[in-house]
Amino acid sequence: MDRRVRTLFFLLLLANVAFFGYSWFSAALFPGESLLLQQQINPQAIRLLAPQQIAKTAGAKREPQKIAVCLEWGVFSGGDVGRAEVALAPLALGAKLTPRRIEEMAGWWVYMPPLGSRQAAANKSAELKRLGVEDFFILQEDPKFRFAISLGVFRTEEAAKSRLERLRVQGVRTARIGAREAQALKTSFQVRDAPETVVTKLNEIKQAFPGSELKDCAD
Repeated sequence: MDRRVRTLFFLLLLANVAFFGYSWFSAALFPGESLLLQQQINPQAIRLLAPQQIAKTAGAKREPQKIAVCLEWGVFSGGDVGRAEVALAPLALGAKLTPRRIEEMAGWWVYMPPLGSRQAAANKSAELKRLGVEDFFILQEDPKFRFAISLGVFRTEEAAKSRLERLRVQGVRTARIGAREAQALKTSFQVRDAPETVVTKLNEIKQAFPGSELKDCAD
């Protein structure tokens, strides 16, 4: 046998003996490390997760539901305030819901001219209700417009015209628009700490109130 071959043979033999000795010595002194090494190279220790387990793990890592600091829905006046309260009731918001009163200077109004007597005004009120109009009131204190019927006060002429057009669709024919300096009391609703489910529901409810707006609270 060639000298170089014999030398290589003995080196390999010594390496195997040394590795065997190290493995035996390590297992005797550090049994935990030996077991860990076996597990690392033992394919039987590998477990594959089922699809259901993977989905459960992914769900556990999902980010928590985002919270909106404060949302304000409005603004409403007259009968729309009560309708909005009824629409919000199923959400059971409790202390999270706060009505906010807003006083605005209105420069325009939609009205029916004075009807001459209390009875005539009452008859016209009954007619309006039959047409589905709920947001109105009879003026009694103003001498110039005594027994006139107010159908809404607005800051802009465009808003007054929009109200008049809706009344025309409902069948109201004698209403008109006029300039009028008056203070209008309106209401908005603030919802604090609203979770995403409530935000979604509010956006759905808002569709039944054309012209209403859902936005972040100003304060």
